[in-house]
Amino acid sequence: MDIPTFLLRHSVVIEPFEGEGPFGPEYGDATTVACFVDDKRRMVIGPTGDQVVSETTFYAPLDTVCPVQSRITVNGRQTFALAASRRDGGGLPVPNHLEVACQ
Repeated sequence: MDIPTFLLRHSVVIEPFEGEGPFGPEYGDATTVACFVDDKRRMVIGPTGDQVVSETTFYAPLDTVCPVQSRITVNGRQTFALAASRRDGGGLPVPNHLEVACQ
């Protein structure tokens, strides 16, 4: 079961992180994704294993491509993905989705 479309009231622009290049981080093509945005401060484990503060979390369809360190535009501001968690119910009647904590 996918996340219900009536919950996907917001949108974000994701530029997926593709690695480090000779001039710094490199990103893929920007994609606009329908999602649900939750502006809430919380502690998460960042890409280096440190505890960091996430200001925004968004919930998107499970097939969304958003690796950690991706550049994201949400609510008119640019941020980066600190953590991305696949929430796959494995056939149970729960909404499958990708949860992304942003800086």
